[in-house]
Amino acid sequence: MKIAVLKETRAGENRVAITPQVAKSLTQMGNEVLIESGAGLGSHFSNEMYTDAGAVVVDRGAMNDAAMYVQINMPEAAVAQSLPKGSLWVSLMYHRSNADLISAFNAEGVSVLSLDAIPRISRAQSMDVLSSQANLAGYRAVIEGAYHLDKIFPMLMTAAGTVTPAKVLIFGVGVAGLQAIATAKRLGSVVEATDVRPETKEQVQSLGGKFIEVKGVEVGSEGGYAKEATEEYRAAQREAVNKSLAQADLVITTALVPGRKAPILVDDEQLGLMKSGSVLIDMAAEQGGNCSQTEAGKVKVVGGVKLVGAVNMPSELSANASELFARNIWELLKLVAPKGELILDRNDEIVQGCLICSNGEIYHNA
Repeated sequence: MKIAVLKETRAGENRVAITPQVAKSLTQMGNEVLIESGAGLGSHFSNEMYTDAGAVVVDRGAMNDAAMYVQINMPEAAVAQSLPKGSLWVSLMYHRSNADLISAFNAEGVSVLSLDAIPRISRAQSMDVLSSQANLAGYRAVIEGAYHLDKIFPMLMTAAGTVTPAKVLIFGVGVAGLQAIATAKRLGSVVEATDVRPETKEQVQSLGGKFIEVKGVEVGSEGGYAKEATEEYRAAQREAVNKSLAQADLVITTALVPGRKAPILVDDEQLGLMKSGSVLIDMAAEQGGNCSQTEAGKVKVVGGVKLVGAVNMPSELSANASELFARNIWELLKLVAPKGELILDRNDEIVQGCLICSNGEIYHNA
């Protein structure tokens, strides 16, 4: 099977979907792997490294007859018109928010596997690109916070006096939040965290953090994701976290609801409670932000608080991010093309979850 790996076109994107190591594994399975020239440069993978791995480096125009096209980010709708009928597109697609894009691919007879729709079940953990990338993003968020903060994280005892440790507050204890907790603790800070899912309390405590409980109102999770919080819960959470928010040096927000705008966790009034010199890293900035004043891709100061609208944080760790993403793809391809031949079995729970359209039919609507 001929697999084409496209160069990312999103501004600021340094990752690549397939690394030389995974390209080698794919060729050893009998596949022909085409790499768009320069696709790996942002992650320090040269064209020569791909050639040595057995892949063929070509220009975009020489990729018109592949059976599968792989990319990280979702493409423009016009890309569908350049792909051969009957081929398969594999990337993040966020189909719940991009029905027109899915329709464009379906109209051209191109099947779509949406990587963000891979179900969060045990068997699919090795294919879960959202988790692998969120893990790195959680680490990066803390490092970014340390960069912007005008104080150190650990307690420091010197002849001139003792420097108290920084206080970190994390909203959301998913994959990114847990990594942020672990990283902030390793740097010596005092960490508190809150989440709509009460079952995350033990996870927070196991990493040395304090869990802020919202008593009397529970939300829970569904399909591996936190459910959208009710107004009743938000009011209770607000009351529970405001004291910690006012004392925090660094706040990291991670809350996302698939297919919807990110929930507001820090509104204008709460922002006014935060002390001057504190920093808020909003990891949901691209989906509208968890802070009412966040702007995606911008750093601004509001009332003495520095707001960082984080955008595509895994790209800042492109080498590791590409390696993990490529391994996720490799595991998925072992399922859908185990012998170099594409098999999209909708009776398989994983395929059923992430196959958005095929054979002129759209299986998942927004």
